[in-house]
Amino acid sequence: MSTWINGAALGKILGVGLLAGAGLPALFAFGLKVISPRGEDEIVLSGGAVTRAVQSKANPAALGVGVLCFAVVLAAIGYGIYIIVNG
Repeated sequence: MSTWINGAALGKILGVGLLAGAGLPALFAFGLKVISPRGEDEIVLSGGAVTRAVQSKANPAALGVGVLCFAVVLAAIGYGIYIIVNG
């Protein structure tokens, strides 16, 4: 490029910014989506009031994937705090 712009440094900043700025929130949203209950809605009438109940079917594999997503996000947050404190 030029002597004013360091292309390698600009690429690194762009990559880390995209990963931390869009990747971590997307990973968190994916974790929430994976652990959200899936099931049929059931409408229950009790004393004239309508109550909605969701029958969720727990999936251990999905729960593990969700917990792994949250662990990666928490690790990234902890690493960022570590860099700020010790850097």
